[in-house]
Amino acid sequence: MKTGIATTTMASLPQTIILFLLLLGAFAQARDPFACDSKDVKTSSLPFCKVSMPIPNRVTDLLGRLTIQEKVRLLVNNAAAVPRLGIKGYEWWSEALHGVSNVGPGTKFGGAFPGATSFPQVITTAASFNATLWEAIGRVVSDEARAMYNGGAAGLTYWSPNVNIFRDPRWGRGQETPGEDPVLAGTYAASYVKGLQGNNGDRLKVAACCKHFTAYDLDNWNGVDRFHFNAKVSKQDIEDTFDVPFKMCVQDGNVASVMCSYNQVNGVPTCADPNLLKRTIRGQWNLNGYIVSDCDSVGVFYNTQHYTSTPEEAAADAIKAGLDLDCGPFLAQYTENAVTRGLLKEADVNSALANTLTVQMRLGMFDGEPSAQPFGNLGPKDVCTPAHQELALEAARQGIVLLNNRDPSLPLSHLRHRTVAVIGPNSNATVTMIGNYAGVACAYTSPLQGIGNYAQTIHQMGCADVACNDDKLFSGAINAARQADATVLVMGLDQSIEAEFRDRTGLLLPGRQQELVSKVAMAAKGPTILVLMSGGPIDVSFAKNDPRIGAILWAGYPGQAGGAAIADVLYGTTNPEGKLPMTWYPQEYVSNLPMTDMAMRSSPNRNYPGRTYKFYKGPVVYPFGHGLSYTNFVHTIASAPKVVTVPLDGHRHSGNATISGKAIKVNHVRCNKLSVGLQVDVKNTGSKDGTHTMLVFSKPPAGHWAPQKQLVAFAKVLVPARSQRRVGINIHVCKFLSVVDRSGVRRIPTGVHNLHIGGIKHSLSLQPATLGVIKS
Repeated sequence: MKTGIATTTMASLPQTIILFLLLLGAFAQARDPFACDSKDVKTSSLPFCKVSMPIPNRVTDLLGRLTIQEKVRLLVNNAAAVPRLGIKGYEWWSEALHGVSNVGPGTKFGGAFPGATSFPQVITTAASFNATLWEAIGRVVSDEARAMYNGGAAGLTYWSPNVNIFRDPRWGRGQETPGEDPVLAGTYAASYVKGLQGNNGDRLKVAACCKHFTAYDLDNWNGVDRFHFNAKVSKQDIEDTFDVPFKMCVQDGNVASVMCSYNQVNGVPTCADPNLLKRTIRGQWNLNGYIVSDCDSVGVFYNTQHYTSTPEEAAADAIKAGLDLDCGPFLAQYTENAVTRGLLKEADVNSALANTLTVQMRLGMFDGEPSAQPFGNLGPKDVCTPAHQELALEAARQGIVLLNNRDPSLPLSHLRHRTVAVIGPNSNATVTMIGNYAGVACAYTSPLQGIGNYAQTIHQMGCADVACNDDKLFSGAINAARQADATVLVMGLDQSIEAEFRDRTGLLLPGRQQELVSKVAMAAKGPTILVLMSGGPIDVSFAKNDPRIGAILWAGYPGQAGGAAIADVLYGTTNPEGKLPMTWYPQEYVSNLPMTDMAMRSSPNRNYPGRTYKFYKGPVVYPFGHGLSYTNFVHTIASAPKVVTVPLDGHRHSGNATISGKAIKVNHVRCNKLSVGLQVDVKNTGSKDGTHTMLVFSKPPAGHWAPQKQLVAFAKVLVPARSQRRVGINIHVCKFLSVVDRSGVRRIPTGVHNLHIGGIKHSLSLQPATLGVIKS
């Protein structure tokens, strides 16, 4: 049967009403200017309204016109209006994690905008390892965000993406992240941000925000919550792991904002730490934008963490540390008194506001009529378009990971598998598929609907919900499996098990789900396929080792079209290409491992297993990067250098710490164009066309600091059946072949680095070349 997207509409409105609302929205689209209204002769001629002036000059002019009382009310997310200057109030808090969301108060659905395209949750799109896709999703999301802004339904500042490292498999918000690898997360961050913000020079389509800085990856575990947690992190792990995605987001993505987190890092709240905010984000990385607190973070470090004696000290500490905007009321309440008491200078307030006002001006909010600006023509017609919804479907297809395929059992056959038992608590899921920080989807295709496009279905839930507390519905599911030509069990998790402020207690399927799967598989007449929806990894060793379970798919939370994508993979319309962005551990991994232990590297003497594929040395259920295809790909290295010379720079001899321990300090290397170029031939030896997701790992020379291996590059290539394609890979030596020493200093190990691509290995020797002398 022909596959397609079924339409369970978000509000079940008749099409005629929706059409009427869209037309109504088109007429209502001309939004009043935020500021600098040409019809207001008192304000439109003020210097800060002159588009021809450089933005820094306009900002300086505006700051000179504001009173201290007006200034402090602009330091918070619901910034107050300044009527005498023609400036409206503004809500800074909007979200666009994987589609325009109504989680923040800045965005409202209804009227001409009943919904927006809901893409797969980030952990699923990360599994595509496709930077081009990530940027394309960002472009669509910003089109819809601008359209909603023009229609008065949204803001222009979106506090997305979440690029924290998925360090512990129990973390409830791991689903929001691009996974456990810093380079993957950083590449995702830069790509998605570029899509959101556009490519119009310093001007912004929307302003993105990378969050939550830094070492934030615990919400509520075993009595410890994010508001009280002090993350004790080594300099090595900060530089090597936690800060990498944020640095790439700022430097490669040129993001307009970074959000500091609730937790403390080594005893200091992140939103009050000048080393993190002023010196690192703005100083070293040169952020062109503003720094915002997570919501009520300033209040939290005063009221909950008791970091300062008075609220005025808290306000002063935050602003002096480099915080520009408070999500919450705290700075509006206490900043003026902090200035009066001499704890803070008005110049410090001006510096903070200069950063936020600059971003607003880069967005065009002080340029008068929105309709006359770039993107001013976007409206209801540009939201939930067929092309946008097709991209959501394609993103889901690319993110689904084939974990196991015995015999093989997949793809299913149109001829042999005409009736399918569709079983499980997520079998007819809709809202579950879009995960958290989602909005209202344009339409849903559940797994049941998707499979129904290919075959007759017999539907049984098996469990009332994912908690699966009893076996009351088991018999119906078992009978369905006995009757059908094939059985698809759609199991897993939802937001009742993993969510913000809800970390998991273990890695097994909840309740009696495992029992249901095993009993259905035992009774099934045809092949049994297990489909898992989840953000985090699940220990499904029982299913992996059960010969009656033919295949296992992980769909993450696949977005509004998830059911269609799952069905396309099951029936082979789509050849799976996703790879796991996180390690799947056995349940035993977490048994004696506190979430509060932040160390990344294993420590045998304290029986500490280490975290992520880079440092963990124990057994896994499925490794990072695992993912099967319906065809087979073979790699051959066509060309690659065997020796690369690392050019040094400076004025002192190389006998000092620069090359100590056979590793060169990165800041003593001429890094700019220092990259390794590889040409890899990828041959499809099977009978099906397929897109190959190629991951390139480096194993550095053995040493105290080195990870077991690290991801250094990835690429996608479509290879028709029985043909070959050549892929070019460039590896930036300083960024990706370096390691971090115990002092947090990034160095390039000299000697042999082994590059691994699939089953092949290439040895590459890095050797220093002194140019003059070295300066330490």
